[in-house]
Amino acid sequence: MTAGHDGALRVSVVIPVRDDAAELERCLALLARQTVAPAEVVVIDNGSSDDSAEVAHRWGAVVVREPRVGIPAAAAAGYDAARGDVIARLDADSRPGPRWVETVVAHMADPWLDAVTGAGTFHDLPRGARELASAGYLGAYYALGHLALGHPPLWGSCMAVRATAWREVRGDVERVDPEVHDDLDLAFRLGPGRATRFDRSWRVGVSGRSLRGRAQRRRRMERAVRTLRINWAVQPPWSRWAARLAR
Repeated sequence: MTAGHDGALRVSVVIPVRDDAAELERCLALLARQTVAPAEVVVIDNGSSDDSAEVAHRWGAVVVREPRVGIPAAAAAGYDAARGDVIARLDADSRPGPRWVETVVAHMADPWLDAVTGAGTFHDLPRGARELASAGYLGAYYALGHLALGHPPLWGSCMAVRATAWREVRGDVERVDPEVHDDLDLAFRLGPGRATRFDRSWRVGVSGRSLRGRAQRRRRMERAVRTLRINWAVQPPWSRWAARLAR
């Protein structure tokens, strides 16, 4: 486990963005109010035509430009650029609470832990539907993802990975195909031999726009199936569970 000169873990927060300046502004404002400040915030401008990059600069973030459109390329570029001991990840529409970075540090103080992931609430859905949709969507994702992986999956709107673990798998993750779920793909590449923890109490607010419309939901399902097919070709689920149980 590496740390800064004062012994504290340095956390880099990585945020991919494309034409989402208003949501990014809210996210960066919340990061500026953390009980434990991140060592840096890295915003990846993924070909934005709005003022997302200018917003990031205004809040003092490091801006990395990734012209290949797609979250896999953008997220990987951000992780590569991060200089911290721990790489935390938010999406532009994530709304972290004031202890979000502090929670990252608390989890990663465990030297055996390689990654941690959390939950969320769809803050802009109708009040009566927020908790139901959040529990249904994310509950299914974590339950089915765990079965597919042999360990908890990662959720890109609220997650962190140790920088040393990223460097070990960075050459294996999908960087080009935009129709792959980058967070699920990274979880696959980390594998059952590394320790991933799911903390259901570590939560962020997120937009429910990814659930709006049949076409949007179908596209997300197709991406999930594509990600599973690619990674199961490398290591099928029964092999992953055998490795997990052996560990």
